[in-house]
Amino acid sequence: MKLNRKNRLLIGLCTAAAILVARLFSIQIIEDKYKTDASNNSMVYSLIYPTRGIIHDRNGKILVGNKVSYDLMVTPKEVEEFDTLALASILEVTPDFIREKMNEYRRNRRKIGYQSVVMIKQMDPKTYMRFAELAYKFPGFRGQARSIREYPFNAGGNLLGYVSEVNAQYLKDHSDEYRAGDYAGMTGIEAAREKDLRGEKGYNIWLRNSRNKIESRYRDGELDKEAIPGDDITTTIDAELQHYGQMLMNNKVGSLVAIEPSTGDILTMVSSPGIDVDMLADFGQHYNEILSNPYKPMFNRAVQAPYPPGSVFKLVNGLIGLQEGVFTPQTRYPCSMGYHFGKSKLGCHAHKSPIDFEESIMMSCNAYYCYVLRAILENGKYGSIDEAMDKWKEYVMSFGFGQKLGSDFPSELGGFIPDSKYYNRYYRKGGWKATTVISLSIGQGEIGCTPLHLANLCATMANRGFYYIPHIIKDSENVSIDPKYKERRYTMVDTVHFSKVIDGMYRAVNSGFGSGGTASIAAVKGLDICGKTGTAQNPHGHDHSVFICFAPKDNPKIAVAAYVENGGFGATWAAPIASLLTEMYLNGEIGEDRKALEARMLEGNLLDRVKTSK
Repeated sequence: MKLNRKNRLLIGLCTAAAILVARLFSIQIIEDKYKTDASNNSMVYSLIYPTRGIIHDRNGKILVGNKVSYDLMVTPKEVEEFDTLALASILEVTPDFIREKMNEYRRNRRKIGYQSVVMIKQMDPKTYMRFAELAYKFPGFRGQARSIREYPFNAGGNLLGYVSEVNAQYLKDHSDEYRAGDYAGMTGIEAAREKDLRGEKGYNIWLRNSRNKIESRYRDGELDKEAIPGDDITTTIDAELQHYGQMLMNNKVGSLVAIEPSTGDILTMVSSPGIDVDMLADFGQHYNEILSNPYKPMFNRAVQAPYPPGSVFKLVNGLIGLQEGVFTPQTRYPCSMGYHFGKSKLGCHAHKSPIDFEESIMMSCNAYYCYVLRAILENGKYGSIDEAMDKWKEYVMSFGFGQKLGSDFPSELGGFIPDSKYYNRYYRKGGWKATTVISLSIGQGEIGCTPLHLANLCATMANRGFYYIPHIIKDSENVSIDPKYKERRYTMVDTVHFSKVIDGMYRAVNSGFGSGGTASIAAVKGLDICGKTGTAQNPHGHDHSVFICFAPKDNPKIAVAAYVENGGFGATWAAPIASLLTEMYLNGEIGEDRKALEARMLEGNLLDRVKTSK
């Protein structure tokens, strides 16, 4: 039988009504969620904060642990008349402090409602116990346990980061996960692994009667939720080595980064001056002090400072030239106290001339690399210098420069590598040539990179042409790292060319004093350290001291980059510091013959130089 329009409409309405009734029955009778939400005015949720995950070093040492602290909570609508003087005495605060707080709550009573707010953060256990014994006299006030961070090992505040109460902007960005009064990692590892470390809050639900008094547990605690502790994480950091690196960089401005070449694990990441771990547990109290420090300890130079690389960058230009076939390891170039072009000169120190490729690395000859870069940019197989320049940049970026490496450490910057478009904007198209940008040959000019880039370059040399993205977290029971950190990243230079560079780096360190090697001060008997010095020009004061090294020469275990602002020649400060760190890692101690050098590095103070240069 064919239904008319009226009957079809009635059937549709009845079907919709049946679905609605069934859904209402489910919501009101079967499901608890909506009933619980609708009853919020008669229910009190008492939050249980989870224990934050512990941070370990690669050897199991605790870098960041937890200790119990107590916040004094107040629910303004539950507060009755109380003895202000007595409460102030118990809490060791002034009566005016309590009066001001209560007046503030009254002014915001509509916004606060039945919420509990923090009146005093992180009470010490003695204060909390005094309050707990007399809490019954102060309805509406209660203590709430919370774990806060403690630092059994001084492994650097910039590295570890700090945990702080979330601010308005943080709440806006993470509105679904946090509420006022919550804490979160703000910098360093704490911020990078916040999702793993924070855990999940729990709660107890209590019933409130018509007079706003807590009566009993809601449904005998059936719907209470246990807090889930955060996951522990294991870092790649060697705590002992990190601490030693900080000692070496004390009273100096710069950075010290060490990487395990075979994995990309960051063994040490020092930014100096940095934040002492003693300031982290109560960061808010020290915030203004840290912020006003002229040396900017919150600025993590290891991943954020865009330094010129200086002469260590010669290694990159040399490898590009070999790959492009514009010279060979046997090619000899002259040096007459520098490279002369027209009426200009790019200077160099005195050494024998002419020299071959290995010797150019050993002696760090500037003129040699001027010839090399000019040959790269004037290579006849490219139609223009623009094309050659862009190809050069492509090579350089394959070493990780000019971009973020993709580390799991927050706030990493990518640095800068110029291309033809950059120079065309500055000089106009056709208005520049190889000698215009000749300073790129020695890692000066417009090049900018971080110490992490330089450590990664050193790891690439150690691996003979590839690197793993440097990272600071290791796989552990509950935390897995991104598979990208286990992938080899090859440069555009064939691996066969790296052996000659490494031979030059070996000779720079191990040729002996007076042989022309620029880094003989870094030699350690039996370690076969390979290194390259750098002296980066600084228009604001003394030149920066730069050094990269890895060891041993075969099957390398560590690659290090040291960058000391205003330190002068690479061999003066950076080379000793990097080699001492290498020696400590591989030998576990500093040899007697290098104790005096160690003492000079530990006691050295270059802060006055930095002040002068500002």
